[in-house]
Amino acid sequence: MTLTQLKSSSFSKAAEEIIAAGLFLGAKGWAPATSGNYSMRLEDGRIAITVSGRTKGALTAQSIMIVEADGTPCDNRIPSAETLLHVGIYHVYPDCHAVLHTHSLNSTVFTKRYAELDAIVLENYELLKVFPHIKTHEARVSLPIVDNAQDMKALSATITPRLAKDISAYLIRGHGLYAWGRDMTEARAIIEATEFMLGCELELRS
Repeated sequence: MTLTQLKSSSFSKAAEEIIAAGLFLGAKGWAPATSGNYSMRLEDGRIAITVSGRTKGALTAQSIMIVEADGTPCDNRIPSAETLLHVGIYHVYPDCHAVLHTHSLNSTVFTKRYAELDAIVLENYELLKVFPHIKTHEARVSLPIVDNAQDMKALSATITPRLAKDISAYLIRGHGLYAWGRDMTEARAIIEATEFMLGCELELRS
């Protein structure tokens, strides 16, 4: 297989997985309107990411584009407005190969209702074992919450220093949840489990 064929094969596989994730998350109601953005790191270090303004539950191969590792577009289409947030995660976590971002009711309501919190602590949940470093429900995870901003460089600079090696998700206040994994299967499991635990926290605190 030539290098060109390898790159094409890597992108095609990533696009298929991103499309499938879009269908899954859209069916959950976690991508209203055209919200959310999804990406995968390719074998050559570049990033396959959703094009800006696309309905995530109806993605096609044309809805996915490639950007350089620093977020620079590889064609004349416009990638997700939050591309730099994906870039930041890939930079901090060399073994990360998939990033998902949802706009759910639970993440939006929780971060606005508890506006004084700069993190959410999740503990003693069986589903905490979805995080790669956790082997028991007798665990405690603190996920950062950062205030929303339209300036992606500033937002990335705010969240990147808080990306500890033992977390796989963070929240943006009134906005949504970011989660990532070593592959798309793991990223999907982490975002689904985290959304569930957020729902539990809302119920427990109400």
